[in-house]
Amino acid sequence: MKLYTEMSREELEQELAVAKDEYRKFQDMDLHLDMSRGKPCTEQLDLSMGMMDSLDSDADLRCEDGTDCRNYGVLDGIREARVLIGDMMENNPDNIILFGNSSLNVMFDTISRAMTHGIMGNTPWCKLPRVKFLCPVPGYDRHFAITEYFGIEMIPIPMSSTGPDMDMIERLVSEDETIKGIWCVPKYSNPQGYSYSDETVRRFARLRPAAPDFRIFWDNAYGIHHLYDIDQDYLIEILAECKRVGNPDLVYKFASTSKITFPGSGIAAMATSPNNLEDIRRHLKMQTIGHDKVNQLRHVRFFGDIYGMTQHMRKHAEIIRPKFEAVESIFSENLGGTGAGDWTCPKGGYFISFDSMPGCAKKIVAMAKKAGVTLTGAGATWPYGRDPLDCNIRIAPTYPTLEDLKLAAKLFTDCVKIVTLKKLLEQAS
Repeated sequence: MKLYTEMSREELEQELAVAKDEYRKFQDMDLHLDMSRGKPCTEQLDLSMGMMDSLDSDADLRCEDGTDCRNYGVLDGIREARVLIGDMMENNPDNIILFGNSSLNVMFDTISRAMTHGIMGNTPWCKLPRVKFLCPVPGYDRHFAITEYFGIEMIPIPMSSTGPDMDMIERLVSEDETIKGIWCVPKYSNPQGYSYSDETVRRFARLRPAAPDFRIFWDNAYGIHHLYDIDQDYLIEILAECKRVGNPDLVYKFASTSKITFPGSGIAAMATSPNNLEDIRRHLKMQTIGHDKVNQLRHVRFFGDIYGMTQHMRKHAEIIRPKFEAVESIFSENLGGTGAGDWTCPKGGYFISFDSMPGCAKKIVAMAKKAGVTLTGAGATWPYGRDPLDCNIRIAPTYPTLEDLKLAAKLFTDCVKIVTLKKLLEQAS
């Protein structure tokens, strides 16, 4: 297809007329499709229904060490569940604490503790005149919401296919002690689906922050969420690398089973150094006597071991892989060669990132909503909801049915065409 920027005014007007005609057809369909969040679909949730049968009223609810999971205690989580989650996270189970169902909750609490009580004896952040966080962009809107909630200043860091701009990160953290952390989704990132390169991970592990309480918030939400059996991204394990270079306390690593079993009743976990764990336990024991051990045992009985979990994730991939491929195919067919936008083709995770021409994203999202398809709000992938170029849109393919998704993707490309063509015609006036 010919680049829009190389078309004559007459050609642009012809393209726009066709796109508008298609858009009217979509409006007549009375669509009500929601692609605003990266949620598992019903078929994915059904994969875990067997977990409901792994424990019943006659089940032995004692752990391997004899602990009765129905009762109080075991702050860190039962041993066999920490082994299972440790294999999933590629970490020693002794360096892991298990929590409730939400890793986002754990990240919120971690920031909250730092605000009110400080990290490892350092000044509580709430007593400091200024606290800053680095935010790779585009990024995860809920990360940004947490830091904004606590009044922490956010500094955008550009992302590339190998990870965030490490030159910028190294310079900023070494010079500014008010910078206390950075958000990272290092594997199949939200929203681009990028995975950090070996060099990027090694440079993270070798950071020398000016602030002694600087921490990397390493949200490895998609560690085993591959779309393909063979063509997969791999990540250097950050805690081992930090320990190897004499920087063991630098990272808080988060994960959960939210998109593995049931998002509403999974297991969240944090892995970190012994020093960090001791600091966290000191606060955590005031908050709870222990989390849901019955649910932890249920997960262990259902999966058995990490092999059972990886086999389970292959079933997830079989459901959602055709959805990702359908979106990528429709984008290529309808927008390829036009210059109207670029998009990522991830090997895993839950999102595709689309970049329109500058100044078009909000209008595209609004047009799609008007025709019945709700997308993640334009700007959501930037701190404070402000995308300076107004170009990034997060595409969440997992939740709709395949047929609904194809309709939504076609409508989206039509909206992209209309908004882009109008912009070019305005510029040509």
